[in-house]
Amino acid sequence: MTKNYLSHRVATLPPSGIRKFFDILADMPDVISLGIGEPDFVTPRPILEAGIQSLNDGMTQYTSNSGTVELRQALSKHLDAIYQVTYDPMTEMVITVGVSEALYLALTATLDPGDEVIIPTPCFVSYQAEVTLAGGVPIEIPSHMKDDFQPDVEAIKAAITPKTKVIFIGYPNNPTGAVASKEILEEIAKIAEEYDLLVISDEIYDQLVYGVDHVCFSKIPGMKERTILLGGFSKNYAMTGWRVGYACAPKAILDGMLRVHQYTIMSAPTMSQAAALKALEIGQEHVEVMRTEYDRRRRLIVDGFNRMGLETFEPRGAFYAFPKISSTGLDGDTFATRLLKEHGVAMVPGEAFGPGGEGFMRCSYATSYEEIAEALERIETFIGKL
Repeated sequence: MTKNYLSHRVATLPPSGIRKFFDILADMPDVISLGIGEPDFVTPRPILEAGIQSLNDGMTQYTSNSGTVELRQALSKHLDAIYQVTYDPMTEMVITVGVSEALYLALTATLDPGDEVIIPTPCFVSYQAEVTLAGGVPIEIPSHMKDDFQPDVEAIKAAITPKTKVIFIGYPNNPTGAVASKEILEEIAKIAEEYDLLVISDEIYDQLVYGVDHVCFSKIPGMKERTILLGGFSKNYAMTGWRVGYACAPKAILDGMLRVHQYTIMSAPTMSQAAALKALEIGQEHVEVMRTEYDRRRRLIVDGFNRMGLETFEPRGAFYAFPKISSTGLDGDTFATRLLKEHGVAMVPGEAFGPGGEGFMRCSYATSYEEIAEALERIETFIGKL
């Protein structure tokens, strides 16, 4: 075959900076992975049983395109209870195949070719790629450890052009663990209002915060009508494989997102929606158990990195630490490759997450306390030999 049939935007899309190291470790024994952003907990038993029961009850057909009415109603009550944000379950919500689909819907439904999307970085690796695939142009604005990786409000404002359509934020943040302060989010809200911009807010880690409060962006006065709120069940409820997320937006925007969803997905898996409904019904007890254990691991890994000379600011959300490795004299790719091959510990270089990530490593503490302790010993041995 001589002709290149790929579209230009796909052909020029770089591969995920995360996957390289996991392709290597797939063939290696005795590797401790601090790389995958996936809870090591099994989905809580009541949620599992609800999914199984739905299958036993023969619930194997499509649901409404928007998702089951019961799940949307429960989700509406949940958001109102914890954030005092009210979404109409009939017209302002769609249940999606994970937050990844919710993100795809949000960008595909709102971007025209050439529209610019401002993205504070470091950020999850999908953001820039999804903007490109939707025909938009990602404009990356680095944040910095000296500012606790808070979004740089002045840089965001300076980046606005006549083509700017969206500010895209993701907090609690993957990969840094930063939680955006209310004051910073209010400044972003002022910018969105002043320049008539849409805000997409990915809040998948909203309940995994430590010693601080998560601020739902839609709660900021005047923002619900110009915000697409993305969330899901993967991280808070250890339900990554169930693939169920959601998007909430004003009706006019949600209608457009729903049209994309109808033509590409039809509906989220029926049994997954039954499990997600149970997750909301059983309350926060299981979430709190996992959050408490993450917090214990967070202290171990942050203190461990700082003790060995890898400066690490204190993450306040999600389950990632972001140690600075510039003191080792190695770039991120070299550090990660050598650490994996020589000592069997997998991390992800910070540059995989965009500008501002250079000279850092993303380390997930969504693995056991004992494995984290062993990984820290191996890392300290590695650094001692440099």
